[in-house]
Amino acid sequence: MVNHSIPASTARDGVLDSSGRVPAPDLARGFMLLAIAFAHAPLFVLTLDRGNPVANGVINVFHNLFVNNHARPLFAFLFGYSLVQLLNRRMERGDDWVTTRRLLRRRGWWLVGIGFVHMAVLAPIDILAAYGLSAVLLVGLLRAKDATLLWTAGIGLVPATALAGFATWYPMAHDNSPYGAGSIAAGADGAWALLAERLQVWPFALVTGVLMVVPGVLVGVWAARRRLLDEPDRHRRYLRNAAIVTLSLSVIGALPAGLVQLGVWAEPPAGALWFAALAQPLTGYAGGIGMAAVIGLIAIPAGRRPNRFTTAIQALGRRSMSLYLFQSVVFVLVFYPYGLALQDDLGLAGATGVAAATWAVSVALAELMRRAGYRGPAEILLRRLAYR
Repeated sequence: MVNHSIPASTARDGVLDSSGRVPAPDLARGFMLLAIAFAHAPLFVLTLDRGNPVANGVINVFHNLFVNNHARPLFAFLFGYSLVQLLNRRMERGDDWVTTRRLLRRRGWWLVGIGFVHMAVLAPIDILAAYGLSAVLLVGLLRAKDATLLWTAGIGLVPATALAGFATWYPMAHDNSPYGAGSIAAGADGAWALLAERLQVWPFALVTGVLMVVPGVLVGVWAARRRLLDEPDRHRRYLRNAAIVTLSLSVIGALPAGLVQLGVWAEPPAGALWFAALAQPLTGYAGGIGMAAVIGLIAIPAGRRPNRFTTAIQALGRRSMSLYLFQSVVFVLVFYPYGLALQDDLGLAGATGVAAATWAVSVALAELMRRAGYRGPAEILLRRLAYR
């Protein structure tokens, strides 16, 4: 084992913003919440083909190329990146490896607990618990060799792609709607019946969630060792080439499934349908990481010449857990029967519009918190629990 810890406080060739932080990781987390909102909001509606068919078709193409199976790898990449940042900060302050490892695992377990409460009280789709458990299981690899990281990530792509591929294949093979259907819309039996269903599904969802995020988390660890987002100016050429290659690959890989879902490729053979279903999530991993590279490039001018928009996005990224939970509150209030009950009325385009509006409000809330010097309620809670 070798120690790959690199001091996180030095800027090197990176550019610090006015608060003394490099902007790229926070910018990436802020934009990540938009991708998550786009991915999650359509799951709350009953029928995605409600509304204007042209608008739904355009939005469906956008989702297939840039959202479906892209948001999760982006989140996983940034989560792995943040683990290394936290490790470096603790080691700089004089903590040894054993103490830091315990802290990271304790923090992971608390994320599992917060994710469970989030699932039980708000939305049945939760990502916090899966990332918390992945931190508990993978923390030992933070000091592993690069080859070990990348081989483990590659092996992890097999079950991750299989699980996501099945989720992509099933609606294409069985649903009459070209878009499939929302998967977590509330039934007519009420909140308690919905909670009982969530509790039955949650253990399975937790295990599959961990399997699906492991590759992205480990690639994020690998990237953080090289400070790709901390020092984007130094790695400009690498980030540009990575963005071009990965995003091109993800668009090409998503086209077959997109053509099937739009009905352009009607009744493909069974083998071709499976190929389309597996290619979309497999290349989506590349696309999610490519989005992080694009944001790293955006961060270069943003760090040198900050403006109100990028400052607000950074503020959102620093409070990403609080505002992620805020998304769930909004979606429950907008879509569920004990809120505005719009799950019967909005289709894919309408749900995507709700997602964009929710993200815009969260940007404004994050900026208000920044001006008030307030970290964010979920971040404060996790810090108090993990650091005791």
